[in-house]
Amino acid sequence: MDFRYYLPVNLIFGRGKVCEVGRLAAKYGKRALIVTGASSTKRSGLLDKVRNHLENERVDTFVFDKVTPNPLTTTAGEGAELAKAKQCDTVIALGGGSVIDCAKAIAFLAKNNRDINDFIYNRYHGRGALPIVAIPTTCGTGSEANGFAVLTNPENNDKKSLRRDEIIPAVSIIDPSLMETMPKELLACVSFDALCHSMEAFLSVNSQPITEYLSYQGMKMITDSLVNVYNGYNDTVAWDQLAWASTIGGMVIHTAGVTLPHAMEHPVSGLKNIVHGKGLAALTPVITEASVESAPEKYALISRLLRGKNAYDCADAMRKFLERIGLSVSLSEEGVTEDDIPWLTDNCFKVSAASIANHPAAFSSETIYRLYERALAF
Repeated sequence: MDFRYYLPVNLIFGRGKVCEVGRLAAKYGKRALIVTGASSTKRSGLLDKVRNHLENERVDTFVFDKVTPNPLTTTAGEGAELAKAKQCDTVIALGGGSVIDCAKAIAFLAKNNRDINDFIYNRYHGRGALPIVAIPTTCGTGSEANGFAVLTNPENNDKKSLRRDEIIPAVSIIDPSLMETMPKELLACVSFDALCHSMEAFLSVNSQPITEYLSYQGMKMITDSLVNVYNGYNDTVAWDQLAWASTIGGMVIHTAGVTLPHAMEHPVSGLKNIVHGKGLAALTPVITEASVESAPEKYALISRLLRGKNAYDCADAMRKFLERIGLSVSLSEEGVTEDDIPWLTDNCFKVSAASIANHPAAFSSETIYRLYERALAF
């Protein structure tokens, strides 16, 4: 065997660990930009709590609260300008995956004064980023544990990742108690995204022993726990498993990458601004049906985790799992039409070529076109 695994992030996991944010962040600077969304962390009181912990450690705080789902490159640029104007020396990401991704881009742009698309498309490499402290409030993207920041360019709807080791958080505080107030629909969407991360890393042609082991554990924790949590069982162990599985998903895609479901979904949410987890739910079973011959042993393991029997019923087992979490959805229900498919197919190869290459089956543009067609309906 010949493999490498490199992921320099300090993971702090446990209930109540958010109270350590002041002590942990103070190691990296004394002027912090807190990046968050418009309302949820304010409504819950979490934003004020975090600010108090920081200020108790004599860390001055400034708030940037303009991040939306499917964060925009322009929003990251605006946040970076505020970070520079306030002479911030660290960035605190407080929210879900969109917030953490945007915070990473802000931290990078605060040190690299160019259009972020130059770095996303590797026209320039850049150097350095402000240190990032990530505090996830959803169990979805695992962005707290990797060097990816997925952003949408509003000028052309390209949704693509900034990928740099510099934006791996310096420290991530994973406190499952922060996630327990998520609405059921959001829980289903973000957790299915986390499941797809581990599943795609497991299937990736770039998988290796560490990522395969972690991916399998991540999938198992989600398939064991999500339905019960979705149905309202007050099970702290299950919540802890979902939170940890989400972080694992972020860890494994940093090394093994994602595959065709994410490659095909990013153009959809880039164009239509839909919920990422819903796009994955519409696409992944269809892609699975077309891919089982490429990795039957791995698909059989995935199927059994989903209560199926073998590789060839993996897609059906996945659909039944999605039904149990209220996430049976088609692309047409999310506003995608047949007229969109040519653009989606072309954009898939533009923004997701590496992820297409990671998939265990090699698909042509014609095949991907047909997969989009099939995902229009159940």
